Amino acid sequence: MKEAAFILQNKEKWLKYEALIKSQIYFEVEELSELYSSLINDLAFAQTYYPESKTVEYLNLLCGSAFQKIYKIRRRDKNKLSHFFRIDVPLIMLEYHRYMILAFILFFVSVGIGVLSSIYDDTFVRLILGDYYVDMTLDNIAAGNPMAVYTTGSNWGGFLAITFNNITVSLKAFVFGITGGLGTAYIALYNGIMLGSFQYLFVKEGVLLESLRGIWLHGAMEIFSIVIATMAGLIFGGGILFPGTYSLLVSVKRSFNAGVKLFFSTVPFFIFAGFIEGFVTRYSKQMNPVVNVMIILGTLCFISYYYLFYPNRIKKSLKNVE
Repeated sequence: MKEAAFILQNKEKWLKYEALIKSQIYFEVEELSELYSSLINDLAFAQTYYPESKTVEYLNLLCGSAFQKIYKIRRRDKNKLSHFFRIDVPLIMLEYHRYMILAFILFFVSVGIGVLSSIYDDTFVRLILGDYYVDMTLDNIAAGNPMAVYTTGSNWGGFLAITFNNITVSLKAFVFGITGGLGTAYIALYNGIMLGSFQYLFVKEGVLLESLRGIWLHGAMEIFSIVIATMAGLIFGGGILFPGTYSLLVSVKRSFNAGVKLFFSTVPFFIFAGFIEGFVTRYSKQMNPVVNVMIILGTLCFISYYYLFYPNRIKKSLKNVE
């Protein structure tokens, strides 16, 4: 093969690799290793047939850059758990930020559907929440304790059951991304509609403030985490539907790896939210309003900072990685 034909055949691939190596896009070490192997093969071919050409010089530099990136990622991976939360997750948030926007749109739209449907149809709340739960809530409101549902059972029992349920729902939201994201969207819509109709029930009964002080003590972190789990499922589904320049297999692998890491990043937040619901929310009626608001805003600000603002700090700090 003539050198010109060799360059023409591989030029697009090399330029793509060059752009990827220089970018801050999230990568698994294995992905970079595969990329490096491809470049090494091209370099070996060029050294054999065009030993004195500039093509060899270019591929040498490209291979060197790829190797340096692999080395730096492996060096940072010595503390894998720390690196996971400090680097991996923020970079995933940056690369797939469009899916984050889509997940939040799904959440707000579904909550809006729940509220509007409840306003225009008195039976909608019962359809979504069930007669038993609605009647129990109405009885609690009539008794002067709208948040009484959170006082039933033991602290530890409530904490464990709530945490397990939330993690299970979020795991389903991620796994159902295998349907191309349709299953994930369904779970997100259903949970958002349920939240909107449940919240409107308290508005209708004139106890909105009490409900906000109770539900959102744990809900700020819990609901935000569910949105991130929805994002993980949409990423998985997006990799199936839109492989782009990758082969379908590589695209699915990348999107699955990114999605599953996002899902696991929510687990500590679900545990903390479950702890608040099991040990703190039950005392919301007696709690000082200032303390109540501080907990709600504090948890919301913390999780918002980690997923929305911290990734940009990481991006700035990694500008000189190359």
